[in-house]
Amino acid sequence: MKERPFMEKRDRRRGTVWGRICSFIGVIASGLLKVSSFLVIITVVSISFLTLYHYLLNSPYMRLEEIDMRGADPKLRDELIQMCGLDAGQGILSFHLHELKRKMESHPWIRSVKLERRFPHTLVVEVEKEAPAVLVRTDELYYVNRSGEIFKQVSEADDMDFPVITGLSTDNLQVQEELRQVMHVVSILAPEASPWSVSEVSEIHLRKNGAMSLYFNHMKAEIIFMWNELADKMDDLKKLANHLKESGKIELVTRINLNYVDGAVVSFERG
Repeated sequence: MKERPFMEKRDRRRGTVWGRICSFIGVIASGLLKVSSFLVIITVVSISFLTLYHYLLNSPYMRLEEIDMRGADPKLRDELIQMCGLDAGQGILSFHLHELKRKMESHPWIRSVKLERRFPHTLVVEVEKEAPAVLVRTDELYYVNRSGEIFKQVSEADDMDFPVITGLSTDNLQVQEELRQVMHVVSILAPEASPWSVSEVSEIHLRKNGAMSLYFNHMKAEIIFMWNELADKMDDLKKLANHLKESGKIELVTRINLNYVDGAVVSFERG
């Protein structure tokens, strides 16, 4: 009779522990059910999106029908379409625009490209072409753009009616600085009227320590100057050339050196 209370307490403890275990199992089961339900929903949504995406890739309502290319002439347009494998009927969503951009910008005449899908049937391509400013002669003849960047070897079919840079250094770091200096000179001559415009320049020869020689089509004389002083000496050069022309001596001049504080030194043919 004295042991019954103890047995009743132990039974109550067992019941309490079991209840806690059952409660804990219930919480876990509820959590697992929620997670499972969430995973099922995610799976269904993902499959739905994949199905929809696959449908849109192959949908006749999302086919490429027009390439709206701006900034490219017909020849360049055809070359870009061919090199990128753009065909009518392809799914407009199947294009990887970054890859298309990379391919187009690998063309030597392309400086930059912007691409845009215009649903449902159009691919818009905005092209910025390279613009040659001068030619540079190293081992071969190359185009140089207005930023002083060499971008393409000149072929026989290319336009060669540009000033030619000679005397370029073989050091890559020095080449960049020399081309920058040349383009500064080109920018000085660009607004000049004929016969002193950059279009009348046949050659720009790089000398030592920043000095350059200019050769114009209208006179055979070599004109020597410092690359950063030409703007200040253009008026003096024009006046001197006019004086030599009026005096009938312009054809005898072999060199005009502008690198003098008090003026210029003119050299004439001997004899």
